Formats: sequence, structure tokens, C-alpha cells
Amino acid sequence: MHRERVSENVFWFQSEVYAQVTAGVIVGPQWAVVIDTLAMPEETLNMREFIEHELGVQVRYVINTHYHADHTWGNCFFPGATVIGHLKCREYLIEYGFPSLDSARKQNPNLKQVKIIPPHLTFASGELTLRVGKKNLILAPAFGHSDDGISVLVEEDRVLFAGDAFMPLPYIVDGDIDDMLASVKRIGRLGLENIIQGHGDIILRGEIDAAVKENLNYLNNIKKAVKPAGKRKNADEYLDAITIESCGKSRVHLGGLAETLHRRNLRSLYKQMHGEA
Repeated sequence: MHRERVSENVFWFQSEVYAQVTAGVIVGPQWAVVIDTLAMPEETLNMREFIEHELGVQVRYVINTHYHADHTWGNCFFPGATVIGHLKCREYLIEYGFPSLDSARKQNPNLKQVKIIPPHLTFASGELTLRVGKKNLILAPAFGHSDDGISVLVEEDRVLFAGDAFMPLPYIVDGDIDDMLASVKRIGRLGLENIIQGHGDIILRGEIDAAVKENLNYLNNIKKAVKPAGKRKNADEYLDAITIESCGKSRVHLGGLAETLHRRNLRSLYKQMHGEA
């Protein structure tokens, strides 16, 4: 697990085990707020060890940016903490989280200690504000990757925990491309110092404009590329010919997972635009 201090009392963690998934912690004088958990129990427990023993505080709140397992299945390792998320995050974890965990346990015995803990405190619209010491955290919708996504802005530091609304390769299979475009545009207007992506490395201030432009370009490119596919008899072959490079991204992102995610994006977008092949 990688760890880095982003600003005063703000830390970032990145998994070395699964898809460069990230998490964060904001530390106050008496307690801390965790933003997302990591995919594997041992890494989330290492986060907790660092917070409690190196930083010397307990975790009072855990914020889930969305319901996907790699960001939420570590909730249970912060007993007594209040979990915060979008209303749909709670609904989806109850509907999908329990059966998904039962299935995953059969393949990975390390997940036996995991329990699904849905958000206790939710919001459905607008913003939610949480004060941690001298820092103001603003929770706001960030749809596109999923329709329960939220971001967390550390207002004083202009650091945004974007969840999966911002990734090295936008991923829309469980969401909506127009929502993702709107979220990325909004992120680009926030005047940020850093973007903490849901997966991948921290984006620094001097890199933000280019990263926003690149993600918008990719989303618009796949939208344009998939639109004519509905008129093709051999839609699968047509989609296979749409390379990730022709859409403005590289296959090396996310440890080589980008190519697979790109293929899934194309087929998901085809279904959204044209229905089942």
C-alpha cells in the first residue's frame, strides 16, 4: 500500500493489490474521517493501524463515494464509525452487496472477515457539509460512473476526493456517459490544487486542466465512435476496431486494465444507444 501526505492533515492511500484503488483520511484534533476503503482487508487494516497509532486518533466517520466493493467492503473494519453516503449507495449495498460478498467469499477466503455495512447517514440531493478540525468537507453528487456517486472537497485546501467520477480512464458501465461528462466538467471548474482519483495517482494542480480535457475528449470520442454502430450488421467487429488510442487514451493506464475497461465502455454505450445487439 502506498501512502502520501497531500496537505496538512490530509493523507492518501493507494492499493498495490487491486487496480490502484485509492482511499483517504482527513485528521482532526480528536478524530478522523476516512474517505473510501481499500479492496483487500489487510490494506484497510493497515490504513486503520496508521491512523490510530501513527496519527493518534480514532475514525469517527467513513464516507463512501459509491457502493462498489473496492470502495466499501472495508467499512466493517472501522467499528463504531458512522458511515456516510448517497441514499442510493445504501440501497445498492443492501440490494447487491450482500449477494456479491457471498459469491466472492467462495473464491477468496480472505473475505470471510468482511461484513457489509451500508451508510447510516445519507443524502439524496444537494450538498452535505462535515467539519473536521479546521477543515470543511463538502460532499456533493458526482454521477457518471454510477448514479450514487459523490465527491468530497476539502474546501480550505482545494483537494477533491473525486471517487470514480474521475479516473485515468473514465468508466461508465454502471453509469451514464452524459452524467460523467457533466461531472468531469464540474470538477474542471472547481479551481483545485489536487484531484484524488478513485483509481490511479494524484493529479497535481499543473496537470488538472490537461487531465480534464483528456477525459472529456475520450468520452466524446467514444460517443461519436459508437453512434454509427447501430447501422452496422457486424456491430461486434465494428466495436472491436475502435481502439483506445484512437479515442485519445493509452492502454497502459491502471496497470494495463485500461484496454479491458475501454472494451466494456464501448459495449455498454452501444446498449445504451441502440439496445441489445
